[in-house]
Amino acid sequence: MTDKREISLNVPVLARVEGEAALHLRVRAGRIEELQLRIFEPPRLFEKFIEGRDYTEVPDMVARICGICPVAYQMSAVQAIEGIFGVEPTSWIRDMRRVFYCGEWLQSHSLHIHLLALPDFLGFSGAVDMAAKYPAEVRRGLKLQGLGNDLIRLFGARSVHPVGARVGGFHRAPTVSGVEDLLATLCAALPEAEALVCWLASLKLPQVEQDFVCVALRHSQDYPLYEGRLASDRGLDAPIADFEMRFAEHQVPHSTALHCLHDGRPYLVGPLARLNLNADRLPPATRALLKETGLRLPSRNLYHSIIARALEMHCVIVEAIRLLENYSVPESPYAEVRPRAGIGYGATEAPRGLLWHRYELDGTGKVKVARIVPPTSQNQARIEEDLRTALEAQGLDQPEAKLRWVSETVIRNYDPCISCATHFLDLRVEHRE
Repeated sequence: MTDKREISLNVPVLARVEGEAALHLRVRAGRIEELQLRIFEPPRLFEKFIEGRDYTEVPDMVARICGICPVAYQMSAVQAIEGIFGVEPTSWIRDMRRVFYCGEWLQSHSLHIHLLALPDFLGFSGAVDMAAKYPAEVRRGLKLQGLGNDLIRLFGARSVHPVGARVGGFHRAPTVSGVEDLLATLCAALPEAEALVCWLASLKLPQVEQDFVCVALRHSQDYPLYEGRLASDRGLDAPIADFEMRFAEHQVPHSTALHCLHDGRPYLVGPLARLNLNADRLPPATRALLKETGLRLPSRNLYHSIIARALEMHCVIVEAIRLLENYSVPESPYAEVRPRAGIGYGATEAPRGLLWHRYELDGTGKVKVARIVPPTSQNQARIEEDLRTALEAQGLDQPEAKLRWVSETVIRNYDPCISCATHFLDLRVEHRE
């Protein structure tokens, strides 16, 4: 006897799944025989768009890859190109790039927590329903998201697809008065970030322990955002140029999104992986807050990702305050650049995890080859493993609505940036005796 069940789910307008995907399950004798997370992501072709372009065009072009994390793409690109040209950014540029990145983490994490993931854990169909019961908490989240946008705008001239970054630094430096105004807002927001962490840590999250590999950048002294070495909880410690030696993308028949493996195994990137590997690099105030939550690290519960995101929001507010409190306008917001041929690598920590770039330029600064490995492709195989574990723990004989809810909760918990198209999850469950 074969029982086939199909469920089509139109996700609400608030885009609680960023992109288009389908989950196919084949169950035999109460066990999963086949599980496929099918990503219908049309080819973006950005790497080919970049070929033949001048290096000066690259930062603004790659910013268009993602409307949520354009800073990550810009910072990885300029890091790689500056490596080719032998440019050494000043300490002011490095610090302000870190502040720029803080804004992106703040707005992206707040958006994901309050509009995408949190409704799942509180039993609501979406953020609008959740806001009716938790209006103050949702307002706080939107306020923190807006603050992140303001930080991006300070350096990028606008918060979506910013245009302020360039190879060598920034096109312009913010004014002292502009920084002082934003610094006051950051200081006022710090207690709200603390309250968010404490609230999320008090929630009854699902308790599902798993074994997984954590991968993230690790810096000699700072919590990783803009730079660092490749690291894992299985002993990896390598320069970012070695990425292709230890990580391999491959195509799977059921998805247009690539899967990436580390030494042949799925792995996790993103907030929980960063926290597991870098808790000792958090600012002292955030480390104290982590201790208050009672969260024990390393955590093997992927649902703790929402707490990790909130801790990182607190971290970047603390960091932005530290880096801006003695702000001054430099003689020049950028270093002079002279093009030359070569191959360069860039790696930063996007809100969703490690983002790796590789560029080959000719002697005039034109792009010959580009390769970009985003966080979501690195998490694809790990998501499938997580889905299998969560569904088997839930019980495969559960109603389809329950299986669908568990599946979507798992997927949303990773904050995948699948595409900027439709928002649709089709769940096909096939039972066989």
